Amino acid sequence: MTIVRTTLLGLLATLPVAAGLIACAPLSAINALSSGSASQVTRGLAYGPLPRQKLDVYAPKIRTGPVPVVVFFYGGNWTAGERADYAFVGHALAARGYLAVIADYRLYPEVHYPEILQDAARAVAWAAMESSRHGGDPARLFVMGHSAGAYNAAMVALDASLLARHGMHPHDLRGWIGLAGPYDFLPIENTTTRPVFFYPDTPAASQPIHHVTAEAPPALLIAPLPGQDKLVNPQRNTGGLATALRAMHRPVTETYFDKVSHTTLVASLASPLRMLAPTLDAVSAFIDANSNVDTMLTRKMGAGTQAAVVHTHDKTPAL
Repeated sequence: MTIVRTTLLGLLATLPVAAGLIACAPLSAINALSSGSASQVTRGLAYGPLPRQKLDVYAPKIRTGPVPVVVFFYGGNWTAGERADYAFVGHALAARGYLAVIADYRLYPEVHYPEILQDAARAVAWAAMESSRHGGDPARLFVMGHSAGAYNAAMVALDASLLARHGMHPHDLRGWIGLAGPYDFLPIENTTTRPVFFYPDTPAASQPIHHVTAEAPPALLIAPLPGQDKLVNPQRNTGGLATALRAMHRPVTETYFDKVSHTTLVASLASPLRMLAPTLDAVSAFIDANSNVDTMLTRKMGAGTQAAVVHTHDKTPAL
């Protein structure tokens, strides 16, 4: 978290409005600067019996009917993180007309892989069962994450065994969104990450890239341009997973932005930092494209037809 704090504090210090908030944690400062006027927030809902199995729901205040549901998982190297720190993500998604679910999950050293992922799948299953109570449409369900959270989202979307524990399948998701995610990181170099995955005996099944099948839901993969991310290699992870998905004829949009780093990519979802990259616009376009009736019919026609119709690939940096 030291890198996140240093990067965001430096960025926030350039914003005159943020000057008085620098004494706060940087994520708290982003939340303080992010408008929540369009959101109705319900906090502390339990999706399981354990203390960290809780989530917050951000619903659009104005809606004419059930809206798409997005379950978001934050990063923190599977060792740190709090859902309250990512209120700005919930507000941003709700302002675009989506029901955002920001979930905590158990972390190392309390648990390891795969228990972390079992929590993620359980949170998604909660959204499928309960989001309609908050104005969501569980038939239009997406999973999203940043960094370690993008790994969680990828595994829930790609490893069918995780949702199967809850009577669900990857095709129950309309799509998944990964921001600067690690999808192919063996052998593990980060010493903090190693014990989470039982290094040096890390199972190959822990890697999302090994779970790509013809059943994979549509994917939006966003990362900084190669060279901009000092924590997760965009070429190997984002680029490699996109290549694997295309090889299976799965619909994938692959986008790189040139003015963000690993940490500021997710921060660019917040209203005061959207000048860094059109991340929220890209996410909204993906959700909308995979939420309409035509897309629903296309998906029911079969994987081969869907790939021919929906397949996209965008490597154009943000201007």
